[in-house]
Parts: sequence; structure tokens; C-alpha cells
Amino acid sequence: MDVERSSLCNCVVNFLLEENYLLTAFELLHELLDDGRDVHAIRLKEFFADISQFPPDQISRFNALRVADTQSLLEEKETVEEKLALSEYELRLAQEDILRLKTELRKRTEFYPDDLSGSNIDVSVEDGPTLQQGKRNTSSSDLGPLKDSERKDVNCAIKEYLLLAGYRLTAMTFYEEVTDQDLDVWQNKTACVPDALRHYYYQYLSSTPEAAEEKISLIQENGSLLKTIENLNSEMESLLKNKEVADGQIMALTKSLDALQKDLKDREILVHDLKQSLELRRKELNDCRAEITSLKMHIEGSRSGRRWVSADFEHLASQTVIRSLQLEIENSKAKDFVAENPVKPINSEKEYTQTEEKVIEIHEDKAVLSQPIDLASGMSDVEDGELQQTQTYEENASQPQEISQETLQLSSNGNRTVENNENIQRNNSEVPPDDSGMIIQLNNQMGEPASEKMGLETIQILSDALPKIVPYVLINHREELLPLIMCAIERHPDCSTRDSLTHTLFNVIKRPDEQQRQIIMNACVSLAKNVGEMRTESELLPQCWEQINHMYEERRLLVAQSCGELAEFVRPEIRDSLILSIVQQLVEDSATVVREAAAHNLALLLPLFPNMDKYLKIEELMFQMVCDPSGAVVETSLKKLVPSVIYWGNKLDHILQVLLSHVVGSAQRCPPVSGVEDSVESHLRVLGERERWNVDVLLRMLTEVLPFVHQKAIETCPFPSVMGHFAPSERGDAFFSTSLLELYAGGYVEWPEFDWVHVDCLPVLIQLSCFLPQKEDYLKNRMTKFLLVISESFGDHYLTHIMLPIFFVAVGDTYNLKSLPQAIRSRIKGLRPKTVVAERLAIMCVLPLLLAGILGAPSRHEQLAEYLRKLLVQGIMNEDKPINSNAEIIDAVRFLCTFEEHHGIVFNILWEMVVSANVNMKISAANLLKVLVPYIDAKLASTHVLPALVTLGSDQNLNVKYASIDAFGAVAQHLKSDMIIDKIRVQMDAFLEDGSHEATIAVIHALVVAVPHTTDRLRDYLLCKIFQLSAVAPTGSDMMQRRERANVFCESIRALDATDLPATSVRDFLLPAIQNLFKDPDSLDPAHKEALEIMMRERSGGTFETFSKVMGAHLGIASSVTSFFGEGGLLGKKENGDQPEPVESPKATPITPTEDTRFRRIMRGSFTDIIRVQGPIDHYIVDLHRGQVQTHGGVNKDPRPHFLESKVIGSNQAST
Repeated sequence: MDVERSSLCNCVVNFLLEENYLLTAFELLHELLDDGRDVHAIRLKEFFADISQFPPDQISRFNALRVADTQSLLEEKETVEEKLALSEYELRLAQEDILRLKTELRKRTEFYPDDLSGSNIDVSVEDGPTLQQGKRNTSSSDLGPLKDSERKDVNCAIKEYLLLAGYRLTAMTFYEEVTDQDLDVWQNKTACVPDALRHYYYQYLSSTPEAAEEKISLIQENGSLLKTIENLNSEMESLLKNKEVADGQIMALTKSLDALQKDLKDREILVHDLKQSLELRRKELNDCRAEITSLKMHIEGSRSGRRWVSADFEHLASQTVIRSLQLEIENSKAKDFVAENPVKPINSEKEYTQTEEKVIEIHEDKAVLSQPIDLASGMSDVEDGELQQTQTYEENASQPQEISQETLQLSSNGNRTVENNENIQRNNSEVPPDDSGMIIQLNNQMGEPASEKMGLETIQILSDALPKIVPYVLINHREELLPLIMCAIERHPDCSTRDSLTHTLFNVIKRPDEQQRQIIMNACVSLAKNVGEMRTESELLPQCWEQINHMYEERRLLVAQSCGELAEFVRPEIRDSLILSIVQQLVEDSATVVREAAAHNLALLLPLFPNMDKYLKIEELMFQMVCDPSGAVVETSLKKLVPSVIYWGNKLDHILQVLLSHVVGSAQRCPPVSGVEDSVESHLRVLGERERWNVDVLLRMLTEVLPFVHQKAIETCPFPSVMGHFAPSERGDAFFSTSLLELYAGGYVEWPEFDWVHVDCLPVLIQLSCFLPQKEDYLKNRMTKFLLVISESFGDHYLTHIMLPIFFVAVGDTYNLKSLPQAIRSRIKGLRPKTVVAERLAIMCVLPLLLAGILGAPSRHEQLAEYLRKLLVQGIMNEDKPINSNAEIIDAVRFLCTFEEHHGIVFNILWEMVVSANVNMKISAANLLKVLVPYIDAKLASTHVLPALVTLGSDQNLNVKYASIDAFGAVAQHLKSDMIIDKIRVQMDAFLEDGSHEATIAVIHALVVAVPHTTDRLRDYLLCKIFQLSAVAPTGSDMMQRRERANVFCESIRALDATDLPATSVRDFLLPAIQNLFKDPDSLDPAHKEALEIMMRERSGGTFETFSKVMGAHLGIASSVTSFFGEGGLLGKKENGDQPEPVESPKATPITPTEDTRFRRIMRGSFTDIIRVQGPIDHYIVDLHRGQVQTHGGVNKDPRPHFLESKVIGSNQAST
């Protein structure tokens, strides 16, 4: 019985833990421990003692929650008493259970005499776990997850077991933990038996492992088979459905094929009949022509012998015959046209069904001259011709005796296009008397139906002739055919013919210019007015859709223009569906003019939309076109589309929210300047061309929508008292007065439209500026202009009380925020930098905007001067060091000087610094003057900069003097005025007269920087000074000074050699200066010495081969570039695995000094840097492939590795 109880207990424990009934398991653990069954509680102890499942700190924290006090002790006492009473009650129940179990045991002994015998019990108890270990160890996970029905059965069995085993508290906890089942209700199934868990246990013991495994496998196989059957059934159903669909399609196709075959046979029969009819009609037509000719001859022969009355009567009879013949000829021609094109109606029907029309081929090179037609009177001419014909026929029918030659001539002048009719009417004459019987027949046919028939026939003839006429009309005169085309389109009864003519209308000119497009569009608009909405949608719009991908941008431009102008003449639901789809596709067009026209016409289209369902799509299109790479599209979008979207959608707040997110996102998505965390560069972004363009146009859009924000802020002002003081026309910058801002600062009412400017917009601008490096002056300039527009729109009071506090806080200064409501002060204070990096970033990025955009307003010049004086003068006095240590402040002042109106303020403060007695102040002034030179003109440099530098250059302090020398070099680099150059030369002479080593080095350094950009006079001056200074032998034994002096001279000579020096300067100064440097070989760097030797050889007429040998002998390297990179060269020895292809050495070509070129000198100046490279030669080659070679003079950005290619050098020599 102990083994049985143990097994059942283990089963219960396993089930509780697997089903995560932790409370029941915990209660069972305590009851097992209370009963002294520690062996059965081992697994529960291990589970609840697991640190990973139940951390000690968490348990201790829970334990600490309980505080022992009198009340809790009393409650515990009552609980113990209740538990004691419950235990006594359970004891009685247990005794009753024991008696009942004994009775059941006797029954089972009688029912299972063999299984419960001693030997078998021993086997079951002792050998069972060993023999059936594979079965006993099989977990429920091998059988898959429990089904809901199985779980409910097991839950009921566990509940029953707990009650039978006496674990009442555990059973109560189990009741509470199983919430999805009523444990008191157990459905009557095979699993529902008394003492179910023991029955399951005995059944499990009585079964063999093979039978259990077989049953499990059968269950699993049964389940898989059921799933397979379900899948097969579903697949069979889908196949049956597909078969039915396929059968239906086959039947439909069979019927369609039969119908097509029958139709084809009918049409073949019709074609055959029409051909026969054509032959007959042609024969009749020829007979008629012959008869007409004979009548003409007979009339001419008999005209002279007739009297007047008989002639008049014969004339009328002749006219009657001619009319009848005319009708007969027209019918013959109509039938001829049908017979000549028998299959054309079939093909055109199919083509129009598939919306594929054949484009009229316009032969521009075969155009012929045609008489100009008045556009305004074209349609009236056609109508007048028809009216004249009708009147003529009516007169002939009612009054045949009054027909005269004049009436016939009037009828013949109508706008008829049948050549035979004109010939008949011009040449008609008398007829024989025996033809008078035809008058009665003709009079019966003439009437109003004949007039309508003739009008339709005229339209038919016009429609047939126009496609043939258009290609042979000059391009500049084709627009004169538009009235005829419009008339035919409007009045022709056949839909397919109208579609063909509409296609001709759109394609009348292959590549129409702006004026021609406007003429075509006017014709389309006039046609749309006349034909109505339905025909406009079914005939004109399909032509737009077909030409949307035309190869010529002029055609696509015509489609874009039609979308805006034809939208008025279609139903409202078509405007925001079909027409919007056309515009949306044109927005993606590759041609700039098409996208520009799409933006313009979308702005025209928006007021015609019936509802706001497509607002989000329109807003997305608007931002897409604002960020277009073309400036013309952006300009059109900003000026026309953006205001149209704002007026139409009336969702300015949403547009502003999306706009600010786009502005910040465009910069934020760019990679950082540096990957070092917690550095200033890690906050800055490297903007690509596309991102820079997007930020720029979005800032422009901010400027464009600012008037709408200003107007809406005024309209939504929550203070009626202020609104009453201003008329609508006077509500400008004066509206936001000090009194209004004081009411606003009280924070009693909300004003979100006004809050947007300083709560959302200005912080976003500050955030954006902190992403921009110092070189992004253009975007900062755009932001500055936007800030100035804000201050101009909202007035000086807004600038003083709102904008100034925000930017002062953003740069780290203290400022009173009393003019802002209490609710938003915390957000503004959050802009203050909190770390050292943030403070430096604020000075670098926000300070330029504060100086130029806030204090740079016209009304703030005095405050700007005061703040600059505090920043420059007092800052230097307080720190007691030059401002050069703070490059961010210098850059902010430099950015301020990009606005010319602030030059006077800046130079006034700089002059105060120049005349100051403080040395650091003077050095800072020289440094500022150096960076401000690129932003001033020659006049300002002569009147302000040079006097200040001369004053600083005459200072006794050497640091001040040397700082001014660098500033003089910057002036020489950017300004080329002869007067300024002369002043610089005089001042440099004064510096060189000092004779000190430091002054000489500073002067040469300053002038070398200006060599590539300055004038020839300054180059000659520098070359002369180098010759003079190098001719003086160096004094003293300080080798460091001698080498520094020689290096500066060599760098300047190489920089000068790369320019176009006159031959006299080369002969008189350059070569002697090089010779002077060779007099002190110990002070020369080997690379410089090699470069000078090359320069001497080439300037004095040496050859390239000689130069290679000299260089190789001097440095001990290969005598040619080929051996330098070949198998035995330095690179070949280093890289044994890679064998480069051998390069043939070029043939030596003599070069004269006059054949030297600037490109050659640049090559020579950079070649020697190869020798000076510190490190492996292959590392240098990698730099060459990157396209940049670092030299003493700077960076050579020529991407070609011409310094190492002997073929390039050789070919250059040959070409020279």
C-alpha cells in the first residue's frame, strides 16, 4: 500500500507541476510534511528550493512585509484553533475512510485474486519499476499536450484523490486554482469511475509496455490519419471547385470560339458581297461620268439655237438631272468607302474595346502649303454651308420655276468637300426637253429629311477626310484645323469615329510648344462644355490616360494641363479617382516640366474635390513635390500647391506637425561625424546632397506657411478685449503687444495656434542646428532668415519677450521667463545645456543663430553690439587668455559677418580690441581678422582690416606681431588689389627687417599659403625674398633652426614652381635660390634635396632619364619607376605573392626649359613626397588610389596616380 500511495502521490505531484498549479503543489508540500511523508515531498522541496524559480531576495522581501503584533498573533491563534478543529473533523473522516477502504480492499481481493497475490504483488512492487522502466519513465510530453477533455478528467481524478487522501487544504487550493472547470461536475464517460486515479494506476500496471506503446502509437497514427484525411478532403474540395471553374471557362471559351468562327464566316461573306457591290458601283460611277460628259457636250451644242423660255426650262431640267446624278454619285462614293475598308469596322471595334487606338502618323516632311483658316469662323463656315444647302434644296422643291444660275452658284459656294459636286455645279447647263420627267421625282425627295441627311453626310465626309488632311498641313497651321475636328467630334454619331478624331485632336502636333498646347487645351475645354460630362469622361479622359507614358514630354505635359482644366466638366466622383490617379502618376515623371505642371494642376484640382477622403494622400504628394530635386518643381509647389492644400484641407496643424518631423528626421537619419561616444562630433551629422536639399526646401516651406500660422494665431486669439482694439486690416505685428503677451503669460486660457511657434517650432530649429556642422553655413543662413521673418511677422514685443529668452536659455545664459505661461516654462528650461559637451555644442550651433537671427534683427543692433562686446572683450578679460582657445566663438562671429549689415558693428568692436593694452585682446583681434577676411571686400579691407593689422604688426609684443603676419597672409590669399598687395609687401619688408628667425619663418609661411591664389607681383616678391634670404649664410650652430629655415624655403620654392613663373624670374631668382640652398646640404631634408635636384635638371634642360639616374644614385633606390615597382623593386620584394605586370620604360626625350608646364611641375612637386612617406610603400599606394596625396603644401586632390606611372610621365614629356 505504501508503494501504491507513493506512486499515486508522485503522479499527482508531476501533474501539478507540469500544469503549473503551484499553489496546490505548495499546499500539498505542507500537508505531506505535516503527515510526516518527507520522502514523498522530496521533489516538491527541490522545486520550491530552486533559486532560479524563487529568488531568496524576493522571498525575504515578502517575508519582511509581515510584522508581528498582537493583532496578528491573535489572528494566528484563531487560525490554529480552527485548524485543530478541522484536524479533528478530518480525523473522524479519515477513520471512516479507513473502514471504507478496508471494505473496498476486500472487494478487490475477491475481484483480482491473481494480481493481488503475494508473489505478484512483490513483482508489481519490486520488479515492476525495474522491468517496466521504459514505460514508467515515459512522460506525458511524449504523448503530446493534454487535450481539454483529458485535462478535465485528470483534474477531477486529482480532486477526488486529494479528498480521499485527506489533503483537504490542498483540495481547496486546487478548487481555487482551477478556474476554467467545475470540479464537482464530472460528465458520465468511460473515465468517470470511483477512485479514478487508482483505477488508472492499476490499469497502467496491468498493461504490458508493448501494448501501451502500441496503443499510444495507434492513437498517434489515428490522429495523423485524421489530419491527413481532413487535408485530403479539403484538397479534393478545392480541386473540385477548380475543375468546375475550368469546365465553365472551357465551355465559355468554346462558345466564344464558335461565335467568333461564325462571325468570321459572316464577315467573309459580307466582304465578298461588298467587293462585288464595289465593282458594280464603280461600273455605274464610270457610266454616270460618261453620261455627264455627254450631257455637257450636248448642252454646249444646243445652247445657241434655243429661245430664252425654252432655255430657262431646259436649264431647270438640267439642274434636276444634275441633282439626281449628284445624289447617286454620293451614294456610290459612300458605298465605295465601305467596300474599300470592309474589315476596318471589325478591327476598330476590337481596338476601341481594348482602349488601344492607332496613332495617326504625321508626315511632317511631306507637308504642303495650305491656305490659313480663321479659327473663330471655322465652325460657322461649316454650319453656313449646311444651311445654304438646305435652303437651296427647299427652294428647288417648292419653287422649281424660280431656280436660276445665281441660286445654283450660291449653292455651289457652300463648304462642300465632294469634288464631283463642285465640278457639276460649276459646269451645269441646259438639258434636253425629254428629261423634264425627272423634276417630279426630285421634288418628292427634297425636304427636311434630306437636309438632315446631307448634314450627317457632310460630317461623315469631314470625319473621313480629316485624318488624311492633317499630316499634309504645315505644323504651324495645324491648329487651324481644330474647329473642323471639334465639329466632327461633337456631331458624329459613331462612337469609334469620335474616339479616333479625339485621338487626332490630342496628336494634331507631335511636340506642341506652350502656345500650341494652350490652343489645344482651349479646344478641349470648349468641346467638353458642348458634349457634357458623360462624353468628356468616356472620350476625352481616356485620351489623357493613354498618353501619360508618351515618349515626348510635351505630350505628357499636355496631359498634365488637361487634368486641371477638364476636371470642371466631369462628375465629382471622377475628380478624386481617375484624374487624381493621372496626376499621381505624372508626379513620378522623369521630366521636370511635367512634374511642375502636375503640381500646378493638382493645386487647381483640389477645390473641385467633393470631400476630404483623399486628404492624407494629397498631403503625402505635397511633401513629395516640395522635396523634389528640381528647383522649378519646388518653387511651384511652395507658391501654389502648399497654399491650395492649406485652404482646401484646413488642417494646418497637421501639416506643421509633419513638416517639423520631416525637418528633423532628414538630418537625424544622416551618419554622425564621429563614432566616439560623448563627443561633440558624435552629435553632428554628415549631410548628403539629398538630405541637405530636403532640409533647405523644408525650411523654405516653413517660411511659406508662417503667414498662415500668423493669421490663424490672430483669428484664434482667446482675448476678445484685445481683438476689439484692432480692425482686421490693422492686425499685423502690432497685434502681439506687451499687454497681450502679459495676458498670455497668465496662463488662464489655452492658445495652441500661438504656442506652436515657440513651443514646437523654435525648439525644433534649435535641435536641427545642433545636428549641423560648422561648414553648413547655407542651411544656417536659411534658418537665420526664417527667424528674422518670425520677428518681423510677430513684432518686436514677441522678439523681446518670447524669442530672446528661449535662445538665451538654449546657449546656457540666464534669462527671466516671466513672459511665458507657467505650463511651458519647464519645456523651455529643458533646452538649457546640462553637460560640458552640450554647452560646447550650444555655443557652436545655437550661438550663431542667436547672433544673426535674433540679435541681428534691425531693432536689436545696439543689443547685438553690447552682447558681442560682452562675449569678446569681457570674456577675454575674465579668462585672461586669447579667444583663439575658443574656436566656437570665433566661428559664431565669422557666421555673423556673412551678413553684410553687421560688418560695422563687428569691426567697431575689433578696433576696440586692437587699441586695447591687453596682449590677449590684441592676439584675439588678429585671429578674428584672419577668419573674417573671406567675407569682406577690397574697400572694407583697405579702410578697416589693413589699418588694424598694421597697428598690430607694429606692436612690441612678438606674439601680437606674429599673429598679425598670419592675418596679412589671409588678406593676400583672398584679395588681389594692387594697392592692397603693395601695402602687404611694405609690411612684410618691415617684418623681415627685424632679422629674427621666427619673423622670417612666419612671413614665408603666410605668403606661401597665398601663392596659388595671389597675383604675379606677390609671387615675384616672395621669390626675390627667398633668393635674398637664402643667399645669406645661416649664422649659429643650431641645426634645428637651420633645418626649419631650409624646409620653409624648399616648400615655398616648390609652391612657386607649380605656378606659371616668367622665364626671367626662373633664371634670376628660382635657380640661384636652389643653388644657395645646396650650399648647406646638411640642413636639407633628403626629399627636398631630391626635389630641388629634379627642379634644377628640368629647369636647366636635363632629360627624364638623367633625372631618374640622379634620384636613384642619391637615394640608393631603383633608377626607374619600372624597377621601383617591378619584380626586383622595393614593392616587388615586399609583395612576393603579387607579381605586377612589367611596364616598359619610356624613351628619353630632351626637354628644353621653355617646354616646362604647370602640370609637369605639380607632378614633380608631388613625386618627391613618395620618398618621404614614413611606412610601407604599399600603404602610400592605397592613399594614391583614394585620389589624395598629402604634401607639405596641402592636399593634392587629383584622383589620377600620375606620380607613379612612368607611362604617364613619358607620354607627358613626349607631348610637351
